[in-house]
Amino acid sequence: QVQLVESGGGLVQAGGSLRLSCAASGRFFAINAMGWYRQAPGKQRELVATITSGDSTNYADSVKGRFTISRDNAKNTVYLQMNSLKPEDTAVYYCRYQGLVLQVYDYWGQGTQVTVSS
Repeated sequence: QVQLVESGGGLVQAGGSLRLSCAASGRFFAINAMGWYRQAPGKQRELVATITSGDSTNYADSVKGRFTISRDNAKNTVYLQMNSLKPEDTAVYYCRYQGLVLQVYDYWGQGTQVTVSS
């Protein structure tokens, strides 16, 4: 089992910045990916950014150039630096951990609210 605890959400004005953190604990997998997803009211959950154990990153087109995902393996933590925030970035942001050993093991955090005011 992997437990994920997100923090760093809050209310910010458009153009501002926030940094989300996701601390992982429990059993880890050598081959893994961590990522951030978000879900706005009335919309499906969507990918924001992911980073693999090999440090490959992937971003949604809507956040490229504004958001940066990174990880600190010593702290078992993944971060999402969000700059130039827009009202449409408002959503609950979820951390996800996927580990691969013969099959994919999939874990989610409880979510943290990000609200961007115009």
